[in-house]
Amino acid sequence: MSVEGLIAQYGLAAVFLGAGIEGETAVIAGGVLAHQGLVSPLGAGLAAAAGSFAADQGFFQIGRHFREGRLVRGLRGRPTYARAIGLLERHPSGFIFAYRFLYGLRTVSPIAIGTSRIALRQFVLVNLAAAVVWATLFTGVGFLFGNVLSDLFGRIGGRRLLWGIVAAMGVALVLGTAARWWWKREHRREEGA
Repeated sequence: MSVEGLIAQYGLAAVFLGAGIEGETAVIAGGVLAHQGLVSPLGAGLAAAAGSFAADQGFFQIGRHFREGRLVRGLRGRPTYARAIGLLERHPSGFIFAYRFLYGLRTVSPIAIGTSRIALRQFVLVNLAAAVVWATLFTGVGFLFGNVLSDLFGRIGGRRLLWGIVAAMGVALVLGTAARWWWKREHRREEGA
């Protein structure tokens, strides 16, 4: 199977997983793939929104059902958790909509919201709207600036550019996963201290 065929077949799955695990980089890469004509722009945006929504719903459920677990108890002592709860108390729906755009609050926020009194229905509705806006914005950035990347890498050639995009998505996923693993390990170490 050609590189183009692999990306066309698995590109949207990679965008879905990347949006949930890594975030903006994977979604922008999805927009670049759409610009290259390897996936549809609508498909890339929907995969990104679905991945982000699913990940945040999962984190919310962790907060809701494991609030006395080690991970959540460990988060409660962190300044980012306190900041998330403070913003949530002042602006519940606004914060639920905006946290995915706030640096340093992306992962801890849905867990913190899950520990709060926010109703599941409210979180689902606002999270869905925010995931669609977020995915549209970052897919659009990748799609609109895909021509800039094509110009920058125009001398490389089609297949090498495609392999570069695939490699960049893979590296972003691996780095995102490694960072999350390291973060969890550090929190476990702090809890044991």
